[in-house]
Amino acid sequence: MKLAIMQPYFLPYIGYWQLINAVDKFVIYDDVNYINKGWINRNNILLNKQPFRFTLTLLGVSPNKLINEIGICENQTKLIKTFETAYTKSPYFDKIFPIIKQIFEYNKKNLAKFVGNSLVRIANHLDIRTEFIYSSEMEKDCSLKGQKKIINICNKLQAGEYLNPIGGMKLYNQADFEANHIKLRFLKTRPIEYKQFDNTFIPDLSILDVMMFNAQTEIGKTLDKYEFLDNR
Repeated sequence: MKLAIMQPYFLPYIGYWQLINAVDKFVIYDDVNYINKGWINRNNILLNKQPFRFTLTLLGVSPNKLINEIGICENQTKLIKTFETAYTKSPYFDKIFPIIKQIFEYNKKNLAKFVGNSLVRIANHLDIRTEFIYSSEMEKDCSLKGQKKIINICNKLQAGEYLNPIGGMKLYNQADFEANHIKLRFLKTRPIEYKQFDNTFIPDLSILDVMMFNAQTEIGKTLDKYEFLDNR
């Protein structure tokens, strides 16, 4: 069984979705500390032909709190309007914008659950069949940290393979995973380009940008544009 464990990111870039699509189970790592200026509640979209950083406004935010201890503000009208302004003339706006509105109508204002729900909704749209699990709902050894905690979760779920983005290569030791009979591999996204209005292509934007400019069948092909590396 292939497993990935990642903090919940709001409308993340295509590489995050490639990882979700590549595994059997995806653990939403919500009982670890919130990271300021990370990607949990923000990302980039295309606005006026330039990258624009959007932010989901939070309540009680602190790096001393766990992700699942933080809330989001009730009123996100401004952010929804920003998305509408940015993509109203995109080819798939009429199909995608209702999904975005439904995401914001989710009645639980806990950050982890709100972002987790957005991941499930978009996965359903993209026809991704991966099972989502919240780490906070798992029985595990919560005294462990870092790699040891990841291996513990892998063992609890009986994972034979653990996948992580290429940026995590320095975080994990191949031998420690092999000692637990877990294969460790890292996903590297291949170059991806598509038409964004008539401007020069800007890569690595939110999945929202990908969905606004591409049919579901094309996104399906994009989800397979990666390669695996190991840490040897």
